[in-house]
Amino acid sequence: MITTVPTAPSTPPPPLPLVRLRLAPHGALPRRIDGVWWPYSRDLLTQLPKMLAALPRAWGDITGVTVDAAAWSAAPGRMFVANQVVRLHKAPASPHAPDRVVLLSPGLGRWDLQVIPPDATEEAAALLTAAALDDRRPGADGEARPPTPTAAAGPHGRVGPTGRGTRAPRW
Repeated sequence: MITTVPTAPSTPPPPLPLVRLRLAPHGALPRRIDGVWWPYSRDLLTQLPKMLAALPRAWGDITGVTVDAAAWSAAPGRMFVANQVVRLHKAPASPHAPDRVVLLSPGLGRWDLQVIPPDATEEAAALLTAAALDDRRPGADGEARPPTPTAAAGPHGRVGPTGRGTRAPRW
């Protein structure tokens, strides 16, 4: 005799992790800051893979990441992210470049992301984002906006002729 066991209905996969990341608007000239990242914590091992997954494909494989040594939790010198090795470099923060993450992609370029402290309020994040991405005006509609969560798979950017990232806004 064959018995049938009822099965539970399949559940949808969990949503993609969200990343608070905003890239600078496309421009003809290279920028000092290519984007703003507002991680949820200072745990580099959990936050970095999510941020890397949200970057435009045109940035290529990020193989090197430099972070402020004092700002992030302990992490090994390398980590495996999306089937590739990413080398982590911890350096003291520069007074000219406070909490910044530098991303390197061989042959494609370097991108600098300003890091907003995880415990920042939305208001503070909005002001920091506006200052980092556009020194002349806080936003297209006159109001600054904080980095809002974007799905891990977002629109693709472009790499400009200088090797520095240039792309359209992502949010």
